[in-house]
Amino acid sequence: MSTIVIVRKGDRAVMAADSLSTYGSLKFGHDYHAQSDKIQKIGANFVGIAGAAVHASVLASLARKHPKSLIFDNEATIFDSLLKIHPILKKEFFLNADPEGDDPYEASRISFVIANASGIFGVGWWRTVSEYRRFWAIGSGSDYALGAMFAVYDRLETPEEIARVGVAAGAEFDNGSGMPMTLYSVDLNPSAPKKARGKRGTERS
Repeated sequence: MSTIVIVRKGDRAVMAADSLSTYGSLKFGHDYHAQSDKIQKIGANFVGIAGAAVHASVLASLARKHPKSLIFDNEATIFDSLLKIHPILKKEFFLNADPEGDDPYEASRISFVIANASGIFGVGWWRTVSEYRRFWAIGSGSDYALGAMFAVYDRLETPEEIARVGVAAGAEFDNGSGMPMTLYSVDLNPSAPKKARGKRGTERS
């Protein structure tokens, strides 16, 4: 579940996410969950993960134990990093890659988005890496977020405003997403050293 969005406009990239976790019919919101932020800071990157809650713990552990394997500067380095961590996911974290399936490649079964000084990126189950020019969203509320951001992207001035609209739409219409949201921004400067200068905020509507 979740609504996680990434937006770039002007000289900044933004990532924002809702804060609701669900386990079947159980809702576990910000007021009850001490770790409700779905966005992690890993080096110079902000990373948002949708899907099983354990993915966030796995990524945090990878960042601690194998920091040199997580290089997210561009599409090529992201893809190479995914190749490096896939065997680690299987060996150390017991990833069930479904060897009986008929998929063309063995899946890592994790989807996430990245925002850093180089831009905004998305990663799919089969280690597909995409760089986005304007915005993207993942999670169960992504369809609502994408439609909302498409409607306002050219009318709103800042990426923060656009990201807020996207997450708010997901929280309004998707039963797996809820407020408050967290939001981080980073200055876009592809030629600069990759040093995160994020600004964090928690917002409730």
